[in-house]
Amino acid sequence: MAYLDISTLDPAKTIVVSTGNAHKVVEIEAILGEALPGMRFVALGELGDFPDPVEDGATFSDNALIKARYALEVTGLSMAVADDSGLCVDALGGAPGVWSARWAGVHGDDAANNEKLMREMAGVRESERTARFHSSVVFAYADGSQLTGDGDCEGRIGYAPVGTHGFGYDPLFLPDDAPGRTMAQLELAEKNTISHRYHALIDLAAKLEG
Repeated sequence: MAYLDISTLDPAKTIVVSTGNAHKVVEIEAILGEALPGMRFVALGELGDFPDPVEDGATFSDNALIKARYALEVTGLSMAVADDSGLCVDALGGAPGVWSARWAGVHGDDAANNEKLMREMAGVRESERTARFHSSVVFAYADGSQLTGDGDCEGRIGYAPVGTHGFGYDPLFLPDDAPGRTMAQLELAEKNTISHRYHALIDLAAKLEG
């Protein structure tokens, strides 16, 4: 594929988003763009075939910062934004947490992760199945400073996967803001208005405006 030439980008007007997901860039730009008018948001994946950084942080914000700093390092640009998110289940002491994507051992194996979650939650009564998706979004500057936005989507863990939309633990997560439906039963536009990343971006946008 053809990549954008980094040398043609204005560092003062360009924000690199540490992702290869174009849909995520659109979501981020829709919210942060209002706080940062005139800025161009570009996915890291549009600028080159960069390997993923090692995400070994202890928290979601640590991992988001790792990704944002990496994007600044490999592109030489002045501003970057990155997010990290996962599922935190109260009955499991907050697990899988930062290990959400690789909880069952293989990164991105959604089926295995969901099977493990059902096993771990077997026998847990309804009142104790509370959980939340958490997101941390970091806006990092080349001078070393950064701002962080945090957001949650509260809900509970279902007993069996339902729905075909989304990814990850969406088929097992029943958000409080959409009673009776799992995250995987929501259309993307509806999911985006209640998601943890949406709330984290709103939090970050307020800090950027301030």
